[in-house]
Amino acid sequence: MSDAALYRSSAEVLSLAQSQGDDLYALLSPESGFAPRMRQICRDQLADLEESGEGYPDDVEVLRMESNTWDLLQALMPARKTADPPSPTPADLLAANPYTPSATLAQATLASSRTLTELVAVREWLHETAPNPALPEATTGYWKFTKHYIMQNLRRGKLDDDSVPSDLDPDAPQRTCRDLAGDDESHERSLCSTLYSYIRAGRLEDAVEISRHVHQPWRAASIRGSLLFQWRAISTEPGDEDFMEEDDYDDVWHGNKRRRLWKSTCTRAATNPRTTDLERALYASLAPSKETANSLDYNCRTWEDKLWATISILCEERQSQTLDHLGGGFWEGGIAAVENGVDPQAMDDEEYEEKWRKDVQDTLAGLVNAKVKDGPAGGHFFHIAQLSIILERTDSLLDDISTRIRTGVIASDDPEYPSMARFFAHLCLFLQMIDIPVPPLATQIILEAYLQVLESAGQRDLIAMYAGALGDNAVERYALFLTSLGLSADIEERRTALHRARDHGLDMARVAVVTAERTIDQVLTAVPGAEPDADALLLRSIEWTTFLETTYDTALEQANVILRHFLAEGRAHVGEQLLDSLPPELAAINDPEELATEYLHYRQFFSAWALLARVVECAALETPHMSRETRQAWLKDYKGLITQTGESIVKLLTTDWLILDDNTGDRRAHELTRVRQIYIPELILRLHTVLIESRDKIPENVKHALDLVNIVADSRYKLYEDFTERDGRKLEDYLAAVREAVLAGLENGGSDPFRAAA
Repeated sequence: MSDAALYRSSAEVLSLAQSQGDDLYALLSPESGFAPRMRQICRDQLADLEESGEGYPDDVEVLRMESNTWDLLQALMPARKTADPPSPTPADLLAANPYTPSATLAQATLASSRTLTELVAVREWLHETAPNPALPEATTGYWKFTKHYIMQNLRRGKLDDDSVPSDLDPDAPQRTCRDLAGDDESHERSLCSTLYSYIRAGRLEDAVEISRHVHQPWRAASIRGSLLFQWRAISTEPGDEDFMEEDDYDDVWHGNKRRRLWKSTCTRAATNPRTTDLERALYASLAPSKETANSLDYNCRTWEDKLWATISILCEERQSQTLDHLGGGFWEGGIAAVENGVDPQAMDDEEYEEKWRKDVQDTLAGLVNAKVKDGPAGGHFFHIAQLSIILERTDSLLDDISTRIRTGVIASDDPEYPSMARFFAHLCLFLQMIDIPVPPLATQIILEAYLQVLESAGQRDLIAMYAGALGDNAVERYALFLTSLGLSADIEERRTALHRARDHGLDMARVAVVTAERTIDQVLTAVPGAEPDADALLLRSIEWTTFLETTYDTALEQANVILRHFLAEGRAHVGEQLLDSLPPELAAINDPEELATEYLHYRQFFSAWALLARVVECAALETPHMSRETRQAWLKDYKGLITQTGESIVKLLTTDWLILDDNTGDRRAHELTRVRQIYIPELILRLHTVLIESRDKIPENVKHALDLVNIVADSRYKLYEDFTERDGRKLEDYLAAVREAVLAGLENGGSDPFRAAA
């Protein structure tokens, strides 16, 4: 599975979960819920990496931790979101039956403490996610080499040899302070390590079978001693009636009837300095407690090992404290416990439970700084996430991660950044779906980070889904993404991307409007020259509001802004491209009147501008070798085109072109004034030039040129005010052109300069 497939698979799981709405059971289903599906995606990716051999060790480790974290969420969240029916407390059970087995009391202790229940669930999770234990070394007998050495000494009469024990009982090495033969000693170390790994993985029965297989049944018995005593025939726990269907239920009991004595023995073995470190660690794992914590820590190489050891100690001590406080019942306290009875309020105190919960939280919180020998430390973001989920502090977790993202502590170029962003984005969404509050700002920052990851990975079609989860910021964020497409996407891709907004619950019209606005602002507020494709971006920006008829009114407003911008910069040819690309329906919009009038004025201008270009093109069609009929047809077209052009320009000049009612002091007013100062003189001079240059073909055009002077000088229109000293046409330029027109009027004789005008 490639990274792209990983993103898509995650999106499919999210889409399915969102389609389930408020169905909490479906979201938390152990088979098809959100967390199991996300875990399976990670496992599939891990399998692909292992099969191909292409994954880096760090990638594999991060995926493994992500998979485990989804597994942890599934282990804890269903219980947190559902309420179990009330069950009897251990005190209730002993009060009703002082012969209640220890296992039944332990189960009642578990059911009466939410914190303990969750710790046991976490411990089971740590068992399931533990590495697969290695098989022990093969052996053909019990301490075969040591036995052979002893037999040789006996045959030789060397009874005083202190290199090996003289006996073969299990305690001989500790009792005599002598080591086993080298091969046996090596096998013992390997066996202890293997048995520990099976206990670490929660596979107690497998550890028992291995002990028997290597000819150490006494070790198998010591391991089985950790099992609590259970005898359903004399217990009153719910569900006994199912067990009673067995024919021999009266004779079936399991576990250790004297577990307290067994535990004290294990504790002695785990703290005995004469035993090896591995042996002490093995017994400490069977009887975890504060006394054996140091020995247990010897085999804790990873952070997960330390978490398991800590939780095992907490669980064991809580159950032991409860039984001790209750007197242990008959099986631990003997007949005295039966005679003394039980206080119904014993260990059934909310204040005690809350205090113990706080102690648990303080103990587990310290693991974030735990030193490890192998694997990621406690400060890794996945370990922080796991610890926060266990401690039910997901709000502070998300705040912390968002702060790290915002401040750059977790850099976007970090190889683990995409995995981090993907996990925490989906964690935020998962918690929201199951009604666990998440901090809004932190969620926004985390989702933004993941959106950037998706953009960098080219997963454009997934952006809308995750942007839609940003709530009030969803439209703005998706519009930002559409703006970022720039010129890299063609029109169909942009149209499809816009329609995805609607597919994921966003207001498509609003997205289109905001996208166009952001594009326009990006170009118009940029430093000149900073946007090499500024013109193309502006031309394309208007497309976002022309995909939908419902946004045509916005398209009209934005078209005016962009046309005004291009004309104010003297780039009429770019403005003409924009006008040609706009839908004709914009011209039919009449409200608001101010915008409709401005748009009409631009259309009038470009119509006149295009006519001037056609006049020049038509004049160029004349050739010396034209036939009479062809010349007459050409002259008719030429004369008609000049007349049409003159009427169009004069109409524009005499109708308050781009003089609008609210044209006061703002940027728009400044740009409109600038447009008039550039193009009114330009239109006047170009029309004047066309009329004078065509006088040899159309003599009356000299008169029309001089009539234009009167329009320019007319105080009603004040066109002369638009001739400025700036980089546009100056009034002196026009007056010089008028002088040439007057002189042209004298070309056919006479001395009256006004004869041409008459």
